[in-house]
Amino acid sequence: MSCTHLDTLTRLQPPRLSNSVHREECTQCFDNQDGALGVEVCLSCFNGGCLDPERHHHRTHVRKSGHPFSLNVKRKLKPSAQRSEDQEPPVKMTKLAIVEEREEDKYDHATVIKCWRCDPEKGSEIPNAAAHPKVKSLVEGVMLSMSSARQSEVKAWEEEITACEHTLTLEQFAIGHIPASGLAHCNACDLKENLWLCMTCGSLGCGRQQFGGVGGNGHGLGHFEATRHPVSVKLGTITPEGNADVYCYICNDSKLDPELATHLSTFGINVQTLKKTEKSMTELQIEQNLAYDFSLVGDDGKALEPVFGPGLTGLANLGNSCYMASVLQTVFSLPKFQTRYGVLSKEHSVSCTIALPADCVECQMHKVADGLLSGRYSHPAPYASGTPSHPSDPPQHPSPTPVFQQGIKPTSFKALIGKGHPEFSTMKQQDSEEFFTYLVTTLRRDMHKYQDRSDQDPTAIFSYGTEQRLQCGDCKRVRYRVDNMDVVSLIVPATEKGKNEDGKTIYEDVLLTQCLESLLGSEALEYACPSCQKSVIAVKEAKFASFPDVLVVHTKKYQTTTWVPTKLDIPLILPADDEIVFTENHLGLGLKPGEEELPGDAPAAAALPQFNDAAIAQLEGMGFPTLRCQKALLATGNSDAEAAMEWLFSHMDDPDIDEPIQAAQSVRGPEPSADQIAMLSDMGFTAAQARKALWETSGNAERAVEWLFNHPDDTGEDAAAPTAGQPAPAAVPGSKAVPARFRLKAFISHKGLSVHSGHYVAHIRVNGQWLLFNDEKVVKADDESVKELKKLAYLYFFESV
Repeated sequence: MSCTHLDTLTRLQPPRLSNSVHREECTQCFDNQDGALGVEVCLSCFNGGCLDPERHHHRTHVRKSGHPFSLNVKRKLKPSAQRSEDQEPPVKMTKLAIVEEREEDKYDHATVIKCWRCDPEKGSEIPNAAAHPKVKSLVEGVMLSMSSARQSEVKAWEEEITACEHTLTLEQFAIGHIPASGLAHCNACDLKENLWLCMTCGSLGCGRQQFGGVGGNGHGLGHFEATRHPVSVKLGTITPEGNADVYCYICNDSKLDPELATHLSTFGINVQTLKKTEKSMTELQIEQNLAYDFSLVGDDGKALEPVFGPGLTGLANLGNSCYMASVLQTVFSLPKFQTRYGVLSKEHSVSCTIALPADCVECQMHKVADGLLSGRYSHPAPYASGTPSHPSDPPQHPSPTPVFQQGIKPTSFKALIGKGHPEFSTMKQQDSEEFFTYLVTTLRRDMHKYQDRSDQDPTAIFSYGTEQRLQCGDCKRVRYRVDNMDVVSLIVPATEKGKNEDGKTIYEDVLLTQCLESLLGSEALEYACPSCQKSVIAVKEAKFASFPDVLVVHTKKYQTTTWVPTKLDIPLILPADDEIVFTENHLGLGLKPGEEELPGDAPAAAALPQFNDAAIAQLEGMGFPTLRCQKALLATGNSDAEAAMEWLFSHMDDPDIDEPIQAAQSVRGPEPSADQIAMLSDMGFTAAQARKALWETSGNAERAVEWLFNHPDDTGEDAAAPTAGQPAPAAVPGSKAVPARFRLKAFISHKGLSVHSGHYVAHIRVNGQWLLFNDEKVVKADDESVKELKKLAYLYFFESV
């Protein structure tokens, strides 16, 4: 049957460079072009949808959008390429491997054009449609465009190294020629490798050992600290093209020197005669990350047993994405997340108001939940010898080694969740605790769009309250403050007890319960008492104000050396039964009978927000005082260290820069306009919340949005009038029931010298059995390994019993 809508099809335009073409897989599940049904690519907006009869994602897209035409794409590996695919892929993708492959060299593609007006249920094939020149151009445009997955992958891998003011305004002092490579050595020691040339005075200093794991005593950094000469270049990385590793110590980052060849000639170095002799920092980082892996062999020498099925699906490494995979596997092992994004979001695609599912957080969270929990994608990988390409196909012959999964690729999820973030949008290794906190914040922001589902917020299981009690040692008056938290951060004390045969430091064991008691203990401090009107010794005491359903414990087991956080392998000993119990001694109940509150500055103290700890640490690391850091974050939305730093530079000379923050600064601003309130109300916030946020941020709409996202529990009802006083405290989440008993559900471990390099994996207890989730590999964990790895874990997740 011929299609009567062909004229409409010929008016469609091929995709532009700015368009994302989702032809690799469905944007709402992980069915892809390698499956029997292929992928339907919408020829109007280039969304990708599956044809599965139960999920029917493309049919739903057609009904919602009215876009009538699609291109069905199926892909099959060519026989010549099959032989190279029979070997298991590397554990991690490397940056050097990210090159634009030619799909036509590896795969055969079959395409069919369909009209969904002729057949709204299954789509009607349009025979010979591709013979029309305009339709042929449209199909070629889809097939030759960079797919959305590849587009985000390549963009994330492109590490933009730019010039800075210090490389652009470099001052040099000529001192003569530098010795040739191999003859030169550090000015302060005998090292002849990992040498950094000061581009100001020509001093040679060795690099920092922890960068790349090569030899170095940090004398280059020492030279900067003594002279403040900012820019250095790594000698062995200079190429004839004028490229090299250039580092700015003031910016604390790799930078570009546009005049590198000219600047090097000051010291008698002709780049055209040089040959690269050492690995660049990027190559060293890749090599280091590839070296870190967790054993998939038990203590008895046998390979750990792979497992498959619902809830046992691996996540393929997209390139340094193990920090994300370990967090996703952990949160989706929790019933609240399984219900919220697995069951309750199942029909979301029908009512979703966002044009493309790839741009919807709810759609992408459901896609990941469905991929991990359904079990449809949890089967042996097709590349292993003797392994079936589909679970129903019998193997040709038994495989002598365990067969793992390929794992699903959360490419669209990572692209969306990291969009606009300076770190999570890249392919660099990140900190799993920072990503967990960022994910929780992002999901809470998204939940604002679904006011009717406010009671379904799965992130609420992590929330609890902490109570800070301050008592003056003289007048005995007290002050209480309650903060809402999601993570318990424990400082684990480091006590060296010796060295092993490799010279590595060994640390004394520390009890988890000991760290918790220290966190909830009391300390004496100097305090300007508003009641006594003098400096006194006060006692500060911390307790839980409530307990969460899932207690997340972050262990701070690192030290900062020469600006680099170095991880310490301090054994943290959990109770024998993996359970921790909190009693009434750990719970704070607020003002007690007979206690009298401190006057005066209580409202100002209570008015201050919970500042972003990571941003504060980053700013303090640059040398800014804590008070200035807090003011800068308060002025810029309390989330972005870079924006706060810019604010600090432009307000350094403010006469009140070092004066204490007053309550009025953070509580009230000018009366907002009706247009501003309406704009925020359109985003799903109430008028009271919008008014409160604009008052808190002096009428700055962008900062008001950030404020609202950072105060999800503030209803704004106290903001009835501009003269209102202190905002009413938000409800404290969690439970006050004691005893509160928690049992270990999962833990995330890390191997590597720094939290920003190395490798993360998750161990999760499933039906009483510990399983190891190592990227795409899911195996039964070895009991002895679990015992040891629990001691060195980075994040613990305890479920309320």
